[in-house]
Amino acid sequence: MKTRFNTFDIICGVAELQKLVGWRVNQIYDVDNKTYLFRMQGTGAVEKVTLLIESGTRFHTTRFEWPKNMAPSGFSMKLRKHLKNKRLEKIQQLGSDRIVDLQFGTGDAAYHVILELYDRGNVILTDYELTTLYILRPHTEGENLRFAMREKYPVERAKQPTKELEPEALVKLLENARNGDYLRQILTPNLDCGPAVIEHVLLSHGLDNHVIKKEATEETPEAEDKPEKGGKKQRKKQQNTKLKQKPFDMVKDLPILQQAVKDAQELIAEGSSGKSKGYIIQVKEEKPTENGKVEFFFRNIEFHPYLFTQFKNFETVTFESFMEAVDEFYSTQESQKIDMKTLQQEREALKKLSNVKNDHAKRLEELTKVQDVDRKKAELITSNQSLVDNAIRAVQSAIASQLSWPDIHELVKEAQANGDAVASSIKQLKLETNHISLMLSDPYDNDEDDDDDLKAPELTVVDVDLALSAWANARRYYDMKRSAAQKEKKTVDASQKALKSAERKTQQTLKEVRTISNIVKARKVFWFEKFYWFISSENYLVIGGRDAQQNELIVKRYMRPKDIYVHAEIQGASSVIIQNPTGEEIPPKTLLEAGSMAISYSVAWDAKVVTNSYWVTSDQVSKTAPTGEYLATGSFMIRGKKNFLPSCHLTMGLSLLFKLEDSFIERHLGERKVRSLDDEQIDQNVKETEVEHDLLSDNEDADTNPNANLSEQSSNTEITAFPNTEVKIEHDTGRIIVRSDSLNPDLEATKENEVVLDKILKKTDDEETTIILAGPSRKKQVSAKKTKEDKARAKQEAAKQEVAPVSTEPKNPSQVKRGQKGKLKKMKQKYKDQDDEEREIRMMILKSSGKEKPLANADKAVEKSESTKEYVKSEKSAAPKNPVELDDGDEVPVGGDVDVLNSLTGQPHEGDELLFAIPVVAPYQALQNYKFKVKLTPGTGKRGKAAKLALNIFAKEKGCSAREKDLLKSIKEESLARNIPGKVKLSAPQLQKYHK
Repeated sequence: MKTRFNTFDIICGVAELQKLVGWRVNQIYDVDNKTYLFRMQGTGAVEKVTLLIESGTRFHTTRFEWPKNMAPSGFSMKLRKHLKNKRLEKIQQLGSDRIVDLQFGTGDAAYHVILELYDRGNVILTDYELTTLYILRPHTEGENLRFAMREKYPVERAKQPTKELEPEALVKLLENARNGDYLRQILTPNLDCGPAVIEHVLLSHGLDNHVIKKEATEETPEAEDKPEKGGKKQRKKQQNTKLKQKPFDMVKDLPILQQAVKDAQELIAEGSSGKSKGYIIQVKEEKPTENGKVEFFFRNIEFHPYLFTQFKNFETVTFESFMEAVDEFYSTQESQKIDMKTLQQEREALKKLSNVKNDHAKRLEELTKVQDVDRKKAELITSNQSLVDNAIRAVQSAIASQLSWPDIHELVKEAQANGDAVASSIKQLKLETNHISLMLSDPYDNDEDDDDDLKAPELTVVDVDLALSAWANARRYYDMKRSAAQKEKKTVDASQKALKSAERKTQQTLKEVRTISNIVKARKVFWFEKFYWFISSENYLVIGGRDAQQNELIVKRYMRPKDIYVHAEIQGASSVIIQNPTGEEIPPKTLLEAGSMAISYSVAWDAKVVTNSYWVTSDQVSKTAPTGEYLATGSFMIRGKKNFLPSCHLTMGLSLLFKLEDSFIERHLGERKVRSLDDEQIDQNVKETEVEHDLLSDNEDADTNPNANLSEQSSNTEITAFPNTEVKIEHDTGRIIVRSDSLNPDLEATKENEVVLDKILKKTDDEETTIILAGPSRKKQVSAKKTKEDKARAKQEAAKQEVAPVSTEPKNPSQVKRGQKGKLKKMKQKYKDQDDEEREIRMMILKSSGKEKPLANADKAVEKSESTKEYVKSEKSAAPKNPVELDDGDEVPVGGDVDVLNSLTGQPHEGDELLFAIPVVAPYQALQNYKFKVKLTPGTGKRGKAAKLALNIFAKEKGCSAREKDLLKSIKEESLARNIPGKVKLSAPQLQKYHK
């Protein structure tokens, strides 16, 4: 199979790409460490072409969308820096070598990209003087030639074009050739066209197997004496070729060879015109089928700019240009590999079935043969009854005489020597088993043949039991024959069942193989799968970076103005983005799930330590470092207020999302949606914020009338001394809720206030500025230095708080429940300066509407709402903005891919048409309604083993349909395990039986 460009391909490709001269470089991407995409833009605004180059292999324009690398490599960034917006001024082949030079820009601003297409290949970026600026593969050849940065590229090293072969030069080449050299060996180094063209012209003129024949001398040994390279197939091929060798006749064949050389040179000139068509050569592979219907699969083996004679008997596909053929050949390679793997699996399945059938036929044949032998032995005993009886009596008589076994052997030998007919029929004595072997023949075979000398009787060895008569021995053989016949019948019945089962399994295997092949082909890799990702329970796409480069990428390329940035309160964690296509406020549940993801994809998972996470808006994230500071890749500045999220357990889940066919998407709309306050299941966060609002209101009343509050507490002391208290811990979110039957609202509010404010609603200072450092090696958070005035002001406020009198402290401490005195003091001190407007702002931030106000205060509420909006707006505008700029040509998903998210479901219905399955790792609370799920917590198990076990659990579930099982089989274990945070413990119902 052809894998890279040859000389003639380069000639035709360079000629065809001359149409790109004058086009500008719009952007450069890397597919992998050897393959790069140049997005070229023509003179018109609409004209765009992508040029693909691969080190050591190929270059061509492409119309396919190639998967780009997660983040641009260093080489891509270097190419972007020097070539972006520059014109392609020249593209040429260096000499006649397999080297292509692409020049961008002119004069001193010119840069060259040199593509080497031989050996291991290389890509070199040079300046206008051909000094290497960047090289893909630095190496040294010989002692003085170095391919490295700041070294001049040796253009003169390229192979120079050979002169046109004149008749005299051709004759001289033939005279200097070695004995046994083929014509193609002589022409290849002297014609700059590659082996395919030479083979074509030689075949066309009938010179393909001609060799130079000379008398063998010591100086010029025969070609057959040269050591052969390659394996058995290569040697066998060479031997077969030698059998067809024809000696080259200098008189008769020379004019024909001269014409062939001329045709080759004309073909090179035609390729240099840039008008070559493209051809893909295919091999017809027969697909194995059970019903006898013949099906074929066409496998691509080579691509060429000309339909050569050597491929005239092959299947071909024709394209308008050579570049189109090359693009199609390489773009369908993966699909061809899948088809070939499927074909191989089908062949193996049918081979197993064929083996079962052959084994079945062999066993039946053996049983039939045994029956024939037993029948024949019984008939021989019957035909030779007297002889058999006499032999049995003779041996029995010897045994009855109490002769030893050796004496009996001697007695038989003496009788045989004397010509006794009975003794001569005895072949062997098997006295240890009470048997003898007789040599018997059919006495009626020679009745019709008078000449006994011409036809000797056929003798058969028959074992006879000495304890039975001849008739009894014959009956024994007939019984054995009947037993074998019964066994044959049972074998036939069992084999038919086994064959049907094998055929059924084979058909099932063929169906599964083809189904999985179709699933793999239909499988579309979405752009967000290169990151950590999941879809929240309210249908928001959440993505996170796997490393510092990806953290940089998602903030720079994928974070939009309305998106939310989430990060764990620990260094080296993943940067998480909640994409917000609607621009509305992100619901609390999605924020909590994103925070759980940020914590899990950090060192907290392996350390099994629960920490907090926070969220900020996109305009609070910046790459601008403070004066004197440097931000490394993946590090960001967070300016302004950080909104902390509740602590949560390190609990993730592994599940599957199924891609729906478009007509079935509507059935699943609303599976992931934002829950309103009118829903039956009201989110617990909202309930707790309402309790918070009640708490703040009661504290305000206590501030205005402390004596009344104190008297009310005093009157209810006996009732509230030992109230019924319920403590509820939510394991999913980590929240602790304390409920009490106490009739004292202040005490109850105080208890809940401690939990709500201290556990859930942690806030930092409004003007805090934080630097997020990337990488696990930096485990310390750096805060921007405060000014001396800020520090002094903070100290003065702290001193005032320490000496300020607490007017709301109860005069009689014994009337207050133990432990509440200090709490009341702290709470009243904390909220003593809070006015109505500030409380309204806090309630809005907490997503709470507070207590219902009387209708009379409606106008006042409206005024407060307006002032609150203005306050929040001014706060946001005051925060420093530093939007991230996007590179030209970078592709950014529009609208968060809402349509794609809606087409993915974790709850497939019966009758849905499912195209493929996508593994997803997400916070466990986001997977509550999914059909397939297992829980993941920090542990000691390996990710791959856990993924394999999870796949087994999913496949064994009772509700798993046949289509879902097919989709599960198409999932690769590595794709299932790559998003698992680290060492893991897997939890699922009845897990032990799956381990077994």
